Amino acid sequence: MLKPHPMMHKALTGLKNFASLERREPEALQAQSVTAVLLALGSNYQAETYLPIAREQLGALGQIQLSTAFQNPDFTATVEHPKPDYTNQCVYLSLKTPMTVQQLQQTYKQFEWECHRQRLIEQQMSIKQVTMDIDILLVRLLIEKNSLSRENESEWTIMADRYPFKAHEVAGINELIAKDSFEK
Repeated sequence: MLKPHPMMHKALTGLKNFASLERREPEALQAQSVTAVLLALGSNYQAETYLPIAREQLGALGQIQLSTAFQNPDFTATVEHPKPDYTNQCVYLSLKTPMTVQQLQQTYKQFEWECHRQRLIEQQMSIKQVTMDIDILLVRLLIEKNSLSRENESEWTIMADRYPFKAHEVAGINELIAKDSFEK
């Protein structure tokens, strides 16, 4: 199990009531600098292979904390059209160096590609095989106090296109918050 970085302790306390946080469209956040993110990882094809690869890639960007990996049915599956279950996991990533939302999205698309994700082929298949999907749920924006101050602040913002969160995402976020509250 990954040991939390000492600087991460209590980093998620501002999320205890995440439903009350500001929600902003991804397009409005593209140029914003981010110090941390809360991500949802998902795979319905060889998750045991691709989740560890994605976690390792994310760990290269900074310190990570992981929720339990949950296996969930595909919410678009029906009796007539069954689909493979997803393995989902939430990840808190405290970045070594702030990045813009746009840079993060490009980086995550590259990670998905390195996990052999093929979006064009998925669209043509009757049952989508998703090796790795990385979605940004929340971002911690870097807010510069002023040009004379060396201190900066951060605030959590929900990616509006991802809200309301799915049940497994809420469970993962709450688990990470609880772990953060009890870590020393």
